This record gives sequence, structure tokens and C-alpha cells, in this order.
Amino acid sequence: MNKEIALEVKSINKSFYDPVKIDVLKDLSFTINRGEFVSVTGKSGCGKSTLLYILSTMDTEYNGELWIDNELMAGKTESQLALVRNEKIGFVFQFHYLLNEFSVLKNVMLPGIKANKLTEQELEHNAYELLKKLGIERLAKKMAHQVSGGEKQRVAIARAMINDPLILMCDEPTGNLDSKNTDIVFNIFNDLVNTNNKTLLVVTHDQNFADKTQRNIVMEDGRIIS
Repeated sequence: MNKEIALEVKSINKSFYDPVKIDVLKDLSFTINRGEFVSVTGKSGCGKSTLLYILSTMDTEYNGELWIDNELMAGKTESQLALVRNEKIGFVFQFHYLLNEFSVLKNVMLPGIKANKLTEQELEHNAYELLKKLGIERLAKKMAHQVSGGEKQRVAIARAMINDPLILMCDEPTGNLDSKNTDIVFNIFNDLVNTNNKTLLVVTHDQNFADKTQRNIVMEDGRIIS
């Protein structure tokens, strides 16, 4: 058992049938260590998002092995996988999916409420501390729809962090942001890696962003080419 490995992929293959067989992922193998900042790039349709769905345990229809925190994901029930997602993985998407009927603070707390491990007071304290870390504590009481796009993405990052996940998985997290906000998000991610030893996996089209990460996995036609 390797304490250093956060996530490991062994010979993952994935095909769709529509109606003929299309191989989307072909024999992918790689490891991501704790505290590593990794990006995945490649042209549209190369399989990046499909890979992310598998790594996040949302898609279980594949061949090969996925290990998260030295635990094999195959053979787990849906409720066991939901537990892994809630405890080990934080998600940041291109669209922040904040709930407009709640305040910023409440949005950040929601995955913690679902995990049901801390009291509401503890969660509120932790959520506020995260907003502070991301420089947006002044927004805590605002409703989600009252904050700007760049701020929403920072709220989404705080929400992804509330259960202190092992790994943060991000799908085009800067896809809708201008260069100033993209830089802010990159610096937040970099800080999470360097000061909190968080593990980050970011699927992105932004080559400048990818070039600044510690390692860039490049995909083409369902394979890793570098």
C-alpha cells in the first residue's frame, strides 16, 4: 500500500456502442501522487471528459482498474461510491452549479451537510474560513445569484473543499472566466497544493494554464501521448 499515491489508473478502456463500437479510451495507465497538480489537455473529443467521469466514479462502465486512496473502485455499490465521492473527491466544473435560493455560505456548506460528520456550527465556521482563504468572506451572506462569475467560481472551489477531500477534480474550471479571473483561480489551486498538500486534477483547454501545472497529461484519440 503506497501512502503517496492518491489515484491510480491501470489499463482503463472505455467503448460506446452507437450502434457500432467506438473506443473512447484506450489502455490508459497513470498515477497521481498526493500533493501533485496535474492537468489533462487534448483536442475536443479526445476523451478528457469521459476520463474524468470515470475517475470521479460517476461512470462505472469501463474495463481496467481505478484505485482511489489505495482502494479499488470496482465492485462497489452505488451508495459506497457516493460515499467515496463525498469524502475523497471535491468537484469544480466549468459551470459552478450554485443554488440561487441559498446564500454563498450555505452553498459552501451543502456537501458537508450531506456528509453529516460535523455540526452545523462547525460547518459554518469551516465554510467561512474557506471563503476567507479565497478572499471572498465579504460575500458570505449574499445570495448566490448576486455575485459575479469569477466570484461564483471561487465559491464553487470553497464548496469543493468543505469535506477536505483527498483530490480535487476540475472540468474546465476557467472555461468561462477572463484572464484576470483565470489567474486568480490558478493561484488559488497552486496555493491549495503548496500549503494544504491538496491533489489537483484539472481538465482544461487552456494551454497557458496547463503549462503552469506540475505535470500535463496530453491525450489524443483516447490515448495518452505524453
